[in-house]
Amino acid sequence: MQSTLKSPVTFKGVGLHSGKPATMVLRPAAAGHGIWFKRTDIELGDALIPALYDVVEQTPLCTRLVNRAGVSVSTVEHIMAALAGCGVHNALIEIDGPEVPIMDGSSVDFVRGIMARGTQRQAVPVLAYQVLEPVTVERDGARATLLPSDRLEIEFHIDFEDAAIGRQSMSLDMRNGTFARELSDSRTFCRRSDVEAMHANGLALGGTLENAVVVDGDQILTPGGLRHADEAVRHKMLDALGDLNLAGGPILGHYVGDKAGHSLTNALLRKLFDTPGAVRPVLCSPDQTACLPGEGLVRAEIPQVA
Repeated sequence: MQSTLKSPVTFKGVGLHSGKPATMVLRPAAAGHGIWFKRTDIELGDALIPALYDVVEQTPLCTRLVNRAGVSVSTVEHIMAALAGCGVHNALIEIDGPEVPIMDGSSVDFVRGIMARGTQRQAVPVLAYQVLEPVTVERDGARATLLPSDRLEIEFHIDFEDAAIGRQSMSLDMRNGTFARELSDSRTFCRRSDVEAMHANGLALGGTLENAVVVDGDQILTPGGLRHADEAVRHKMLDALGDLNLAGGPILGHYVGDKAGHSLTNALLRKLFDTPGAVRPVLCSPDQTACLPGEGLVRAEIPQVA
């Protein structure tokens, strides 16, 4: 069955890239509503933005949604991952600025907030998308693939020159609260040289050592160090779940990312839905629903971080 929030939950913070403060309120929505953003600071015109892959504007640093009127909301991947990981299929997300608050650079605050309010079942089956044929996209030495599977599995491989990151690989079956337990507290990461370059170009204006893991060679500059030895690849998997949640329903397939990013995962979804016979919509049976990422989540398993 589909699920929504039991009651609204509010988050406040600044945007990672814009540096602008924003208040975001997640509200319950009816079955079949899906996930929509509403820019409450837009007084004229269409302020509603669907959380769908085909309204994504290609950007290298985050996932940005733009409606037909040109109204946008950026850095949606962490809240979209939290919604998928908590099994929320229907919600209206009101936000009074152009970018989702970065919080601590992970999804754990969103997961905690959603689970504190609780979710409620709706008497409508979940519409999911089952991958039937392998689909791959490649660009500049990076690759993203979706393979057939009866559940969502995420596999990721990264390779960075900085010794603090290096080569990392991880693969997870996303059932039974895996996202909240294993991935939700993993923060976005970057190299100090990249931060300096972005600041010089007016980007990442809200980025600090408090909301990102910053590395310099073999050093971790962020106070307190890493939450996981492989936090970087875990965060890439978090991002992938958020970007895949823009399919309009859960994906039943095995995602493999090799040095992939937001734009490549979006390109993969576009190719999946443009390739005849590669995917089909399914109304989930109880057994299929039990395999979705938000099923089996236990609130006590949510990581407790400072």
